[in-house]
Amino acid sequence: MSAGRVWWLLGHTVRAMCGGSTGPGYWTPALTSAGLCERHGILSSSWRRSAFSTEVPEETPTPAVKKKKQDPHANASISSVGRKIPHREIQVIDEEGENLGLMHRADVIRIINEKNLKLVLLKENKEPPLYQLMSGKHLHEEQLRLREKNKAKASPTQVKELSFSVGIASHDLSTKLKQAESWLEKKHHVRLTLRGKRHQHNDNLDKTLEEMVEQMNVMTAFVSTPKVTREGQVAMCVLRPPSAKELAQKAKTRAEEPQPEARKTLPVSNTDTTEEVVQQ
Repeated sequence: MSAGRVWWLLGHTVRAMCGGSTGPGYWTPALTSAGLCERHGILSSSWRRSAFSTEVPEETPTPAVKKKKQDPHANASISSVGRKIPHREIQVIDEEGENLGLMHRADVIRIINEKNLKLVLLKENKEPPLYQLMSGKHLHEEQLRLREKNKAKASPTQVKELSFSVGIASHDLSTKLKQAESWLEKKHHVRLTLRGKRHQHNDNLDKTLEEMVEQMNVMTAFVSTPKVTREGQVAMCVLRPPSAKELAQKAKTRAEEPQPEARKTLPVSNTDTTEEVVQQ
């Protein structure tokens, strides 16, 4: 008898013992073995596993990616809420930065009217919400500062370059400085390079470059101050436009400078006094 015939008879016998056909399709020794084990306690080690079956590994759950919490007020603009305060009680900081503590909105509105101040929301999610009183000028300065900060994040800063030698003519220097001024007005940085005379000892190149910068007609600030490099043959510096805070500080300094005194009357000369005595 052939091996195929033996397998057929054996399968037929097993189906009969298990209670009939398994239905359409095909069956594997592994499934039949499982049925025998359940109903008759027959265990066949050779049929315990199918040659074509593979063990499926248990799926491990993928950890959820934690999203970084963003501050909702990180890039928000700052503005006055006016007199429409949505909260009944709020924490208030005055225009000098002093904490006034918890206040009723009616009292805050009274202070706004008396001192002609603006009320700005700082932290809405805090309990109670935090507000600050500001003057119109202070609020405007904060808005400029925040606008500059957002612009700096949005676009990368471009660095323009200008170079000239120590013996440059005054007209040519004026032209180059005007070019630097136009770049600074467009919020670019400007790198200035002053070259000394070749094969000569150049003294105080950094001070010379600083004096040239002082001739500019716009207010500037330094990213890097004038420094001598390349064995004393070159001086370099990088200029940037001033920030809103620096502009406000400059305006404050100018306002505090003493005004020129009015012209005083000249004292009576000795000659006039002598003439009066003679006439007497």
